[in-house]
Amino acid sequence: MKKVIAIDGPSGAGKSTIAKHIADLTGFSFLDTGALYRAIAVGLLNYELDEDSGLTKITETLKKLSIKYENGSVILNGIDVSKEIREERISHYSSVFSALKPVRDFLLEVQRQCAKDSNIVAEGRDMTTVVFPTADMKFFLTATPKIRALRRFEQIKDDYSNVTLEQIEKDIIIRDQRDMERDVAPLKQAQDAILIDSSANSIEQTVEQIMKEIKNKGI
Repeated sequence: MKKVIAIDGPSGAGKSTIAKHIADLTGFSFLDTGALYRAIAVGLLNYELDEDSGLTKITETLKKLSIKYENGSVILNGIDVSKEIREERISHYSSVFSALKPVRDFLLEVQRQCAKDSNIVAEGRDMTTVVFPTADMKFFLTATPKIRALRRFEQIKDDYSNVTLEQIEKDIIIRDQRDMERDVAPLKQAQDAILIDSSANSIEQTVEQIMKEIKNKGI
């Protein structure tokens, strides 16, 4: 396995944005694992499945899905779904489906294979605890629910005018609880992960803080 910088944290903490900057600065490849789970949600919804469909049906349907992450784009069964996976309804279902063991097992080897091919910066919910427990550097990136909701609102308000800041914050709190309490690979800070709270920081300040830690370790 090549070198891995793993970043975990709750929804809306800015993991993807920060991880992309870190990848650029280190020359590593960026692995957006959240996008992979969102693609799973799109795929299962395309087959009209939901959280009540049952594990057997979901497991069988997963066999019909092919997911690849190529040059920043997410390819689902040969179709680029990079825009579709960012819809609000997909945020909900990606959280729901990602709590299921068949879904996590489906993507586990997909993610690990990426680290066999190149040095990577991987972000998600269980990068430091399950997928890459021996990562060279581990970070847990977080921010308050209110700050995360505000950041998300600023991202989508022009495309989804009917979405309110209050609803986004409520959804984030519900998702945090679901992610932390799920039986399979719950969201938690690894014991050897460095905690980064970006609530009061700009993107640049957070990147600078993480890069300082990486340089101190000589990576």
